[in-house]
Amino acid sequence: MISFEKVTKKFGSIIALDQVTFKIEKGEFVFLTGVSGAGKSTLVKLILGEYLPTSGEIEVDENKVNKIPPKKLYLWRRKLGVVFQDYKLFNDRTVEENVALPLEIQKVSRKEIRSLVEKTLSLVGLTQRAHLFPAQLAGGEMQRTSLARAIITAPELLLADEPTGNLDPQTSLEMMKLFKEINEKGTTILMATHNQGIVDSFKTRVIELDEGKVIRDEKEG
Repeated sequence: MISFEKVTKKFGSIIALDQVTFKIEKGEFVFLTGVSGAGKSTLVKLILGEYLPTSGEIEVDENKVNKIPPKKLYLWRRKLGVVFQDYKLFNDRTVEENVALPLEIQKVSRKEIRSLVEKTLSLVGLTQRAHLFPAQLAGGEMQRTSLARAIITAPELLLADEPTGNLDPQTSLEMMKLFKEINEKGTTILMATHNQGIVDSFKTRVIELDEGKVIRDEKEG
């Protein structure tokens, strides 16, 4: 599903990633850990095609990401689900309008959009908040809205960059249960986090970075 082969990313004299190699199989749930500045966000952005590697090969679902023409990157990103720490919601759209946006971009029919939005909001527990705007939501509700928008197109790969970073411990746990449920339905998940408590509570694979290098790759528990 995801393959990094000796991937290095430099920003001038700074080495953000250094000869990173790993493979993630379809259906896995993998934590990407490390202190701030270890290279986690850089790795996620390389998968999204926001950065190009300085050297090495990145392949996702048989697509060589670093070979995708810049003009077609938007098509590539549509295939992925992405959840960010800062939600990235549109403040002038309601919850249901934010969640529907990826389907509107794909020209899905209005009838199918309504059905999929209803099902997805039910999954993340936001049915009663559908007509509210982001400013009217708590942090956990905004993150669940972001998650709903990321999964509504049923992506095979879900990337999450510090998705619990702005949440309290109880809300973080609730979010993690949702991620686990989505993974159990077959979605591959790569989650960047420095929350060791969450990592310890979910016995799954951990790839740890330090100064751009992989220093650990093993399954917890």
